[in-house]
Amino acid sequence: MDLGLKGLRALVTGGTRGIGRAIVETLADEGASVAFCARTAADVVRAAEEMTGRGDGVTVTGRCVDVSDRAGVSQWVSDTATELGGLDIVVANVSALAIPDEEANWQASFDVDMMGTVHLVNAAMPYLERSQAPSIVTISSVSGREVDFAAGPYGTMKAAIIHYTQGLAFQLAAKGIRANSLSPGNTYFPGGVWENIEQNNPELFTTAMGLNPTGRMGLPEEIGRATAFLASPAASRITGANLLVDGALTRGVQY
Repeated sequence: MDLGLKGLRALVTGGTRGIGRAIVETLADEGASVAFCARTAADVVRAAEEMTGRGDGVTVTGRCVDVSDRAGVSQWVSDTATELGGLDIVVANVSALAIPDEEANWQASFDVDMMGTVHLVNAAMPYLERSQAPSIVTISSVSGREVDFAAGPYGTMKAAIIHYTQGLAFQLAAKGIRANSLSPGNTYFPGGVWENIEQNNPELFTTAMGLNPTGRMGLPEEIGRATAFLASPAASRITGANLLVDGALTRGVQY
């Protein structure tokens, strides 16, 4: 199936590794030009070099941006829109991954997870309003849908992102701008949170693995493919949805 992404222009926050990188790579492989950001300059340079040349007419660029910095996000969005000749897709992926119930983690989760998403959407809105295929995808989590070990700052902000995104879908429907969230289950990749837990908290890792009915955790590319579909014109009638990509990890029925 042709997703209709060829020639479109996308922004992805947190695109140097894991889920974010898989989203960048999938969008680029489908023919979209992609600009991504992350906080660590060396990681941005390396990832951009590694992802260059993924297809004819496809541009992949990166910049060092802290999504909690509204001015920095706004400048990045503006510069990228100028460089690419507009914007069609924004994917808000960054998370502070601040799980323990501590005041500093509440603030970090609000600044990065919640307001980083709002900053990106607000900055991109003038360009999305001029797009012929505008789409917003926010990356939430199964922890935003049910109470698990990440209840607290992380889970609360992920739940808020789902609510925010569904509100956007309703508010922007008349303008033809789609907005959806995607909630991954446990996703394992080198250098990721679950590798860290496996090495430093094997009891929690074993418990988490036991909860996965497929017998494994997800892979970044599985999340990347689902995100690319949700963002694409092929999903033209889908807006206001929260797509679970969790291998039947969550038990609740989503009405």
